[in-house]
Amino acid sequence: MNNSDDTVFVSESVDIPADARLPTHFGEFRIRVFHEQKTGLDHVALTMGDMFGPDPVLLRIHSECLTGDAFGSLRCDCGPQLNRAMSLIQEKGWGCIIYLRQEGRGIGLSEKIKAYNLQDGGADTMDANLILGHPPDARDYLIAAEILKKIGISHVCLLTNNPDKVNQLRQMDINIIEQMPIIVGVGDENVGYLVTKAERMGHAIDLASLKGKTKSID
Repeated sequence: MNNSDDTVFVSESVDIPADARLPTHFGEFRIRVFHEQKTGLDHVALTMGDMFGPDPVLLRIHSECLTGDAFGSLRCDCGPQLNRAMSLIQEKGWGCIIYLRQEGRGIGLSEKIKAYNLQDGGADTMDANLILGHPPDARDYLIAAEILKKIGISHVCLLTNNPDKVNQLRQMDINIIEQMPIIVGVGDENVGYLVTKAERMGHAIDLASLKGKTKSID
């Protein structure tokens, strides 16, 4: 649901340097680049439809994952989550994806690859970050909230398993009408990663559903 009056908050910390049509395998989206002045990073909003309607906007806030999104890594579920979100928006006919430049849950690409190496040595995804001196999840969703407000979206159905994302957005006055878990891309290479996120980080991942998709979990 989009605010239809003239009272929508407009942030001064992001601007829109580029805006175009983006045809994809999941239909035609509008792509807008949002330049974050504080960090100098460019983030993206993909929208389909006009964002007006009686239902909350189907929304995925997706943090950049080069290995999963671009290279098809099986160590995580990021690429399948992004594809599933785009597919659901295509099915519904309207929705939004905010793509944030927060690689490796906010620790950056180099540190993420170091964490992968520690995971190969037996650390789980949470402990690997801690060993490197990082929090388990360093992401901040303030810029996502500002982008949503900039384009006038306030009521959403959020595609996420992550309770921290939900809590942060609610504190920033984004009205989450519904949280929809998005559990896809489960396999032998990432089942331990998903179990850790469920058991240690509180993600909305049903362990029974993981057991049904791989033989690697007891």
